[in-house]
Amino acid sequence: MSALLQSLASGFEDDAGRRAALETVLQDGLPGPRSEAWKYTPLRALERREFASADHAPEIDATLLEDIPAPRLVFVNGRHAPALSDMAGLDAGVETNLQASAAGGDDRYADRDAVFARLAASLAREGVQVKVPAGTRVEAPLHVVFVGAPQDGAELAWHLRHRIELGEGARLALIEHHLVAGDHRHLDNALMEIEVGAHGVLEHARIQSGSDGATAFLRTQATLQESAHYRRVDLELGGALSRHELNVQLVGDNARADANGVLLADGRRHLDTRLGIEHIARDTSSGLLWRGMATGRGRVVFHGGITIQAGADGTDAKLSNKNLLLAPNAEIDTQPVLVIHADEVEAAHGATVGQLDEEALFYLRTRGLSEREGRILLTEAFTREPLSAVEDPILREALEKQVVAKLQGVAG
Repeated sequence: MSALLQSLASGFEDDAGRRAALETVLQDGLPGPRSEAWKYTPLRALERREFASADHAPEIDATLLEDIPAPRLVFVNGRHAPALSDMAGLDAGVETNLQASAAGGDDRYADRDAVFARLAASLAREGVQVKVPAGTRVEAPLHVVFVGAPQDGAELAWHLRHRIELGEGARLALIEHHLVAGDHRHLDNALMEIEVGAHGVLEHARIQSGSDGATAFLRTQATLQESAHYRRVDLELGGALSRHELNVQLVGDNARADANGVLLADGRRHLDTRLGIEHIARDTSSGLLWRGMATGRGRVVFHGGITIQAGADGTDAKLSNKNLLLAPNAEIDTQPVLVIHADEVEAAHGATVGQLDEEALFYLRTRGLSEREGRILLTEAFTREPLSAVEDPILREALEKQVVAKLQGVAG
């Protein structure tokens, strides 16, 4: 058994129920280098590390949250922080619960490759549960903030399990913020399950700017009913190792999923995004637009998987993944995969890895920009397309500012 799994399990020795749920994880162990799903994100270094369980939310400087309005739920080191949360302005009909979701469906995580989703399902004590009743259109975005903070000099781990449920015709905007309050190392493992009812709309943004010492695993599992629409954008800018698995099942006719993202790996950062979009019903559609950049010794890994099941006629699926290598020692691995079992479909995918256009850079320098300014301008323009899909102008501007600030920091 790896030191990692043993340390995670040791925090639950007094909980027989959770310990039993852990047994299969402990027996299977971590996926090794022969696992195709983990081929580009090896776990050798991580499996030798040990983490203690986070048992409370330490105090942090509240000014870290001053730009994040209510309604807002805040978790520090995986524990709810009521003093920092503010639910003013949330529609009265929306139900929220802070216990970890215990909904069914654990068999979806039975595969050994889903080890971290299984750990979250087994070990999570807290999480965000949101239920929007049928026909309710929530006006103000709900912000959920996850902060990693130093605590007693220990390397801590926490697990969260969330559930977002929209009834028929309901609408919600959800914004995740992943922040850091100081230098430290931790393991953040989360599972988010989403159900969008018929004709429901969920707009979902995730801004990941965690600690340089953070290891983060997140699996998002979404199910869309008839004519439901799931629209999300991911900004991956932080963490030492961050892996997001986004799985969407379009089970209702005319359901639609649009997922865009920007990945920027600098230093020795390793960012891994793995998409699994499954078209099951008729006349469903998906649009996936991802941009990756790597500099220093950073590494970007992207897997874009689309499966069109038998009977899913009328499917329209598109995936575009373009990447920029900004330094000779950086690395980008991209793998678009399209599997079609139906006849009457439209599907396209493409992936590229290139470098900044030297002619465009030369032109900008002739117009008076320094090489640094020109590089920032071109890389910023490279990220515009996925961010331009964000309809909320305030959120779009905030995302663009985060990207520009990061690019200026990377450029030195």
